Amino acid sequence: MKAHGRVHKYGDNVDTDVIIPARYLNTASHQELAAHCMEDIDKEFIHKVKPGDIMVAKKNFGCGSSREHAPIAIQASGISCVIASTFARIFYRNAINIGLAIMECDEAAEDIQDGDEVEVDYDTGLITNLTTGKTYQAEPFPPFIQNIIQKGGLLNSITQ
Repeated sequence: MKAHGRVHKYGDNVDTDVIIPARYLNTASHQELAAHCMEDIDKEFIHKVKPGDIMVAKKNFGCGSSREHAPIAIQASGISCVIASTFARIFYRNAINIGLAIMECDEAAEDIQDGDEVEVDYDTGLITNLTTGKTYQAEPFPPFIQNIIQKGGLLNSITQ
């Protein structure tokens, strides 16, 4: 399984309150959440993002409150994968639970730039920056997590 897209790059400590501001948590609509994704740190994100794009950030991505709304907003906006140096543990688990692919790779998170074209191979963990030709090795998901992501989340993986 692979992802390919243009990069939207962010820094350290991107918390769930900027991924989806609390003022929008009164909706269960994934599209409504997507419409406000990242707006407090990148007002143009929702106008630039295309299906399949990839988000890259540095350390402690998804810190803050444990709301599932954050990975839902990212996924519903069209992002196919988030690459970061590290993830907050609750965000990591919430992302897997909803089927949002995430990869930890410090070197890729540091080197890859906003606007680069990147391909991610979930089976091998290989991240390729198609803009620069440089490759990075992340730890691939174990088969059971690959299954969860392929089926669109934890609930789908146990009911299908």
